[in-house]
Amino acid sequence: MAALFFFVLTVWLGNWQSERADTKRALQVRYDAAMEEAAIHVGGTLLDRDSALYRRVEVEGTFDDAHTLLLDNRVYNGVAGYHVLTPLKIQGGPFAILVNRGWIATGRSRDRLPETPAPQGVVRLVGMATDPHSRYVELMQDASRGRVWQNLDFERFAASYSARLQPVLLLQANQLEDGLVRDWPRPDMGAGMHVSYAFQWYSLAATLTVLWLVLNVKRHRDDDR
Repeated sequence: MAALFFFVLTVWLGNWQSERADTKRALQVRYDAAMEEAAIHVGGTLLDRDSALYRRVEVEGTFDDAHTLLLDNRVYNGVAGYHVLTPLKIQGGPFAILVNRGWIATGRSRDRLPETPAPQGVVRLVGMATDPHSRYVELMQDASRGRVWQNLDFERFAASYSARLQPVLLLQANQLEDGLVRDWPRPDMGAGMHVSYAFQWYSLAATLTVLWLVLNVKRHRDDDR
């Protein structure tokens, strides 16, 4: 029974990792196809989230720098830093859209936050619409207070913001004079790692099966003697 339990567990874990890899590959296929399509213009109407995800979008508006957030523990090329998120009030409508403007290094001391002033006036942004809902567990109490958040709690931010937010997070792609790094990873990044983990779990399941067979054959031979 113990062998059967661990066999089922390891096969299930292997299947789970394989599905994670397939999901990331599917996202990349969808992303590549979307890059060939015309960009969605974000204006005065609410986007359909499922239709807009992983599509190129364009929008014009003004940054609301007073509500900028810094997402902590974002690493780029081995250097710790922040992702800078600023809402953009969309021109010609009542909506705003939350924009991930890019990455900036932490600096010498965490006691002093880096300066991340948003461009003034009306700007035109081009980027990719992504899911704004965090799938991480916050380890610190009050992790989402003040300017520095451990992870993005989109519902909490939307509830406290003065304008209604579009249901996507815009990863800004075009360059502006703000000193931020916008080198976004491919959606399929990490698929190979999941394949490797799946192989390890399947190998462990095979090892358990072989050990169970060998031990039981040996036991039966001893009983016959």
